[in-house]
Amino acid sequence: MDFSAYEALFNTGDDRALVETFFHEDVRFTGGTRDYRGRDALLAFLKWAHDGVREVMRPQLVLQDADHLFAEIDMDFHATSERADFPFGHLYPGDSVTVKFFVTYRLSNGRIVELKSMTWAPGKGVTTLPRLGGHPSQIAAFHAYVAAFSNADCDRFRQFYAPDVVLTLNPRIPPIHGPQGIVDFYGPMFERVRERLDIHSVEASDSAITLDATMCLTAIADAPDFVMGPMRTGDRIEGRVFVDYALRDGLIARIGVRRQGDMITHRHAAH
Repeated sequence: MDFSAYEALFNTGDDRALVETFFHEDVRFTGGTRDYRGRDALLAFLKWAHDGVREVMRPQLVLQDADHLFAEIDMDFHATSERADFPFGHLYPGDSVTVKFFVTYRLSNGRIVELKSMTWAPGKGVTTLPRLGGHPSQIAAFHAYVAAFSNADCDRFRQFYAPDVVLTLNPRIPPIHGPQGIVDFYGPMFERVRERLDIHSVEASDSAITLDATMCLTAIADAPDFVMGPMRTGDRIEGRVFVDYALRDGLIARIGVRRQGDMITHRHAAH
């Protein structure tokens, strides 16, 4: 079994392809109190575990012979939805946690027939990456950042900013400086207008991220003085945007927003 290929497919988040490619149809998985047999049962577990949470592996040690493989893995979990039932603690959009796994795989004809895993407590003995960058885990963390922003969770999304971050929205609004400045701008806005970013694509390196998304602004209360025009409860403004993020030491240092075409206003039918 090519463990590097297994790692690469695992880190795409395509659980079905992973199970069909690498696991025997009668695979047995044992971990803590969990015991599953068969690919269908394993896939059902993975779908539950990964509902709103991206799991990305970072192997630290891999030992293999003809029929067995052992791996010490630092496993990163990045939340894009709230998971009160998550095994390693209650997660909210924007949260990340790293857990050390020790996993043994029994192999037959290149497929996994048995998998046993154990873990340490979250955060114990793990390595860490800078928060954002080009690694699959850092890209997953960026998706968690966007989820925290779309969830109007200022306390969480501000953790992704460098102390001297600068946000440039458009020529009509002066640049906004610092994490607190960004929170002071968006916090009051979110009380009346929520902003959601629906992601189309993300291009990331260790120095920059480019986001292609549809921005949707929805009024949850009347906002007659909203910067993009008066809005009443239920109104929506939508449009395509590219957002450029410059990174420094894994944190966002500069943000620039470029609109693609006109922003379209949808008035609530009840007006």
